[in-house]
Order: sequence, then structure tokens, then C-alpha cells
Amino acid sequence: MKPIFVRGISNQFRLMLAVIMSVILLVANDRLEPVRNSLSSLLSPLQYVANIPGALLDLSAESLATRNMLAKQNKELLRHQLLMSERLQRFEHLRQENDRLRSLLGSPVHMDAKKVVAEVMEVASDPFHQYVVLNHGARSGVFVGQPVVDAQGVVGQVVQVSELTSRVLLLSDASHGIPVRITRNDVRLMAVGTGVLDELEMRHVAKSTDVRVGDLLVSSGLGKRFPEGYPVARVMSVEKDDGQSYATVVAQPLAALDRIRYLLLLWPDIESDGKDLTPPKGVEEALKASQEVAQ
Repeated sequence: MKPIFVRGISNQFRLMLAVIMSVILLVANDRLEPVRNSLSSLLSPLQYVANIPGALLDLSAESLATRNMLAKQNKELLRHQLLMSERLQRFEHLRQENDRLRSLLGSPVHMDAKKVVAEVMEVASDPFHQYVVLNHGARSGVFVGQPVVDAQGVVGQVVQVSELTSRVLLLSDASHGIPVRITRNDVRLMAVGTGVLDELEMRHVAKSTDVRVGDLLVSSGLGKRFPEGYPVARVMSVEKDDGQSYATVVAQPLAALDRIRYLLLLWPDIESDGKDLTPPKGVEEALKASQEVAQ
């Protein structure tokens, strides 16, 4: 019967063989250097190939870290941008308010006329009437029939006065009319509201009347309600139909009736009586604040 495990090479022989090989390698070390360099050069591409997975992992980690950092920076920059945009909007609002106040105080009014800046408190919600409520009334000397203008031209007239407030009927109201003249040829007309904010109608204009698109209409001073020479509207269309007795003339108000906030109350026929004609305290503070922002 043969044994299951056959006895192999003895341990003493293996040790002796290892010692002999070590001595041979030590002696031949210098001579094997060229062979070692050749093998290294031959195997170097394999080393690069083996290093690719690790390099890809490092690159992915670095790219991910960079993207995360950029995402955080982008988020922070967006937050700062929103904050600065909000501040810019407030500054722009103050700048526009400053321009409006300066335009009002420098609007084309007579230098010897008393004028007071008033702020709009309420806009009419009645679809059949167009008016605004101002924060000045009888206590400030406001009276019924008083003309009201903005930086561009005539806005309307005061129709109701209380102790602290007043109601102004706008030019565009269907019940409002104002005598005007064309600056080009001094032709006198009557401008009547149509109920539309940006539209006035010239009533009873003869077909032979010299009216052209683009003509500037100013207050004529007739009726002694509105002082003479204030811009009112500009002619937008002129139609002369053979079947009609009069020409149809439509004009657009120069005043910004749909976005008025500050207006001027005028006393055109009253000499200054020595009263304080400075703007109200709230308007003066708003102007000062907007000036600081503008600087």
C-alpha cells in the first residue's frame, strides 16, 4: 500500500539553495542593473495603466469638491445679489422720488405765484368719476376751483375742500372742461374729458380750423380759472368727416394722470402774503433723504 503523502524536498536543502542563490545575486548585482532597467522600462506602461483607476478617483473627488465649492460660492453670490438688488430698488425709488419733487418745485409756474406741494392720499374708485384726494385742505388755504398741476402740465381743479383734505377733479373726467389755445397759431378751443385717462376731446371744432397732429395745447386763461400758458395736452388725431358738422379732434394730456403722487396747488392770481410757502414737512424730509441717496 502506497503512502498518501509523499515526502518532498527537505528543509535543509531548501535553505542551502536559497543561500546559494542569494550569494549569486549579490555577486551579480552590478551586472544585472542593465537588465533591471530594461525590465523597468518595459513594465512602466503597465504601471501607468494600473494607476489609471486611482487617478480617476482622485480627479473625480477633486472635481466633486470643486463643484461643491463653486455651488456654495454661487449660492452665496446669489444671496448677496438679491440683497444688493433690493437695496438698489429702494435707492432707485428714492432717486425717482427726488426727481419728481425737483421737477415739481421747478415746474413751469409763475415765480410770483404761491405754490404748495401736496401728496395724493387716495385715488377715485368710482368708474364714473376721476379724481384724487390731496393731503391739504382749508387749513392750508385750498379753495374750490383752485388749479392743480404736476411737472408736465395741468392735472385738474379742486372741486371739494375739507379742513385737512381736498378733492381734485382730473382733466380726463367727462364733466371737466378747460379752455385752451394752440401755441402754433393761438387758435382757441375747449378741451373736454372723455372718461379715459389719456384722452381729451376738442368740442365744436369747425372743419376749417387750423388744427394739426402734434400741436401743443396750453391753458388760454379764459374763465379766470386756470392761469394762462400752462401745458395741457398734445393733439393726437384730427378727423374731418364730410358727414359731420364739426371735426373730431382728440388730444392726450401731458400730465401723468395714471401715476401722479405729488402735485402743486397754485394761487396764480393772489400775491404772496408773507406766509411760509415751503413744502410740507413730510415732502421736505423725503426730498432730503432722496438727496442723500443720490449723492
